[in-house]
Amino acid sequence: MYPVSVANRDTAAASAYHEATKHSVASVQRSRHFLDFDNMPLPFKVYPELAAIPLPRDVTASARPALTAIAADGRVAAGGRAAPDGQHALDLATLAHLLHFTAGVLRRRAYPGGEAFFRAQACTGNLHHIDLYLVCGPLADLTAGVYHFGPHDFALRLLRAGDHRAAVVAATADHPAVATAPVVVACTSTFWRNAWKYQTRTYRHCFWDDGTLLANLFAVAAALEVPAHLVLGFVDTELNRLLDLDDEREVTLSLVALGVGAAPAPPAPPVAPLGHATLPLSAHEVRYPAITAAHAASSLCSADEVRAWRTPHACAPRPAGSAPLVPLLPSLEPPHEPIESVILRRGSTRVFGDDAIGFDVLSSVLRTITQGITADVPGSDASDAGLTDLYLIVNAVEGLASGTYRYDHARNALALLRAGDFRRAAGHLDLDQPLAADAAVDLYWLADLGAVLEELGNRGYRAAQLEAAIRGGKAYLAAFALGIGATGLTFYDDEVTELFAPDAAGKSVMFLVALGRPRRRRDDTA
Repeated sequence: MYPVSVANRDTAAASAYHEATKHSVASVQRSRHFLDFDNMPLPFKVYPELAAIPLPRDVTASARPALTAIAADGRVAAGGRAAPDGQHALDLATLAHLLHFTAGVLRRRAYPGGEAFFRAQACTGNLHHIDLYLVCGPLADLTAGVYHFGPHDFALRLLRAGDHRAAVVAATADHPAVATAPVVVACTSTFWRNAWKYQTRTYRHCFWDDGTLLANLFAVAAALEVPAHLVLGFVDTELNRLLDLDDEREVTLSLVALGVGAAPAPPAPPVAPLGHATLPLSAHEVRYPAITAAHAASSLCSADEVRAWRTPHACAPRPAGSAPLVPLLPSLEPPHEPIESVILRRGSTRVFGDDAIGFDVLSSVLRTITQGITADVPGSDASDAGLTDLYLIVNAVEGLASGTYRYDHARNALALLRAGDFRRAAGHLDLDQPLAADAAVDLYWLADLGAVLEELGNRGYRAAQLEAAIRGGKAYLAAFALGIGATGLTFYDDEVTELFAPDAAGKSVMFLVALGRPRRRRDDTA
């Protein structure tokens, strides 16, 4: 096991949080929570006193097919978007492109009493609590500084002047991708903006919603040939201090190093408190101590702890099992539609029709989403299965028997666990809603949390949730690229494990996405 911090090593904390936030029929029935729309939080973090730096809006589509971009692992071959000095070209236009299709507002809809905003990425409850900050070195048309991205007016705001990349390098224990990146993106969550609806379960949603956002970011970056490297090992307090976050309310979840070839960062300027005013989110906020406790328990406190956490280790091989295997079909020829068009029409499918999807379509989705993720998390390499296992309920796939399956990463095949009609079971597991029953196939990511926490400490909980959500976000995008629909759902935790038992015994559900052919309705947007 890694020599991690005392708090991170006390894995009872992550286990207790996960157990306490499980859904069951009884827990759902006894909930008395209601949505207080008079106290609904503002969907954006707004700095009213800081000058806006408008981002260019004349965004053009990339040339790479969407499926190819979604499957990319974040690495880019030498020569992609190279500037004359060999450095990948990152400028304001490229950043605008990335930000628009990662977290931008794509559509707005007025309704009595307000306005709904539909963003580029999928998000629980359409409550977009993930904010993006940029820590930039000097770019061709943007001075070095720490910036906040405001989706509400598609603009940057300068929080700190100067090149602060050295502070991020130090906080990540000199991670090489961060050290050579001209721009580092920090993803944060403001808990209340999601907890207004989901209460204590929001800490799961932090990584679900960050993961679907990152799926967009990685795909668009790949389409633009900008390297993107996910970093989860960092000293939490140092990043929160740099971004001037009140870590009882908002915290850093992940970092993405964008680009390569930047000159070494100079010594960082001092990091003093800023105190920039922001608009109040609600008349009053409700705090959920279990969220902040879970985050504190999975925090790393020094660069030495980050290095120890990140140290490579030998992952235990997944048991092969004896279930009969169904090899995946070859991937379909990727449509030439670019990722930007796919994101523009992506939405959460509200109703699935009865039509089946082809096994070739499902195979293409699975081949796309099971590639490696370039990250500092042990086990994220393309040759490894990662921290999560993919299970399926197949309801209507031409050429594939209905039943329950596990994806066999080593053999790129589906292992049949039980044949039969599981539509009713799928609908029940989806909190007794019809979407999972009507879908052609339901994808569940499960993790052996005991093994993950033993190896990575409580921070492994963050990593497992995020990995599943990134792959789920890729499934969302791949489905729409292939002309079908998708939606993310929630679940009765332990009953999902029971359905896939004995193969899934001891595992915990991280994420669920349903795929199928949508039945067209006027409100098929989200």
